[in-house]
Amino acid sequence: MSEENKPKLKLVGQDGNAFMILGLAKRAATKAKWSPEKWKEFSDKATSGDYDNLLCIACDYFEVS
Repeated sequence: MSEENKPKLKLVGQDGNAFMILGLAKRAATKAKWSPEKWKEFSDKATSGDYDNLLCIACDYFEVS
């Protein structure tokens, strides 16, 4: 995914809890007008492993700061 298509996701200074990260990602995805299919693709990948996997997948789909 190219950088210009990635919504911004601010994680610095936020609660590091996985559910909080998914909630923030959902807000960013909604703001970016992601389709339900794109959100499902992201969330399926992000929740398919451990916490480190969640962070890696978030970095793939979002511009994380």
